[in-house]
Amino acid sequence: MSRFREFAAASADVGLLFVDDGSTDTTSAVLTELVHEVPNRIRGIRLAANQGKAGAVRAGVLVALASDPTFVGFLDADLATPLSAVNRFVAALEARPELVGVIGARVKLLGTVIDRSAARHYLGRVFATAASLVLKLPVYDTQCGAKLFRAGPLVRAAFGAPFRSRWAFDVELLARLGQAGSGAGPRPAGNLVIELALEEWRDVKGSKLAPHAMLRAGLDLAFVRRNARRDAGRSLPPPAFTWL
Repeated sequence: MSRFREFAAASADVGLLFVDDGSTDTTSAVLTELVHEVPNRIRGIRLAANQGKAGAVRAGVLVALASDPTFVGFLDADLATPLSAVNRFVAALEARPELVGVIGARVKLLGTVIDRSAARHYLGRVFATAASLVLKLPVYDTQCGAKLFRAGPLVRAAFGAPFRSRWAFDVELLARLGQAGSGAGPRPAGNLVIELALEEWRDVKGSKLAPHAMLRAGLDLAFVRRNARRDAGRSLPPPAFTWL
């Protein structure tokens, strides 16, 4: 947790919001201590029941949006993507006001440190190709857990209703952004969001690739576009939570 403390102390214009997804271990106690140590920069909420990553991300984003930020996004707490990437994401959105979002891409290039197992890489390429066909976008890495958005009506609409897909919600999110954007004019998701190649990403030890999860994610793709159209613009409250 020291990296979060250091980042919060050095980033006066950035706030961190942690979501405890109804854990049954010591996560809540650890987060509560962290919040009390840096109360002006770090907040936390605890969901009343486990919602999965899709529900936890949505709850956190909606709570963050209530404070009327300029940007809002999410990052995996294991810091596979380092916190230093946040400033690059912000700079990209500030440089291009027409954009709504920036998503990380784990591309192994000269000068980058992308430590990813071969199995994850090749399964990820298969999934990304399928996601590109569903979205009709040349997206490279839908599943990277680092994304930042410009707070506004399109993002609020995209997170308005619970995600129907538990495993492929990142793809559903992009589809919703495209649908919300088309409602405001001819702006497909490809003109709203860009991918930014990460300078560093490390596969965290202990993280497992469950075959059934990949299979379910593949099945979810078949429903993403239909579900996004159905839910676009719906506004429902986040799951029940308490402040830490």
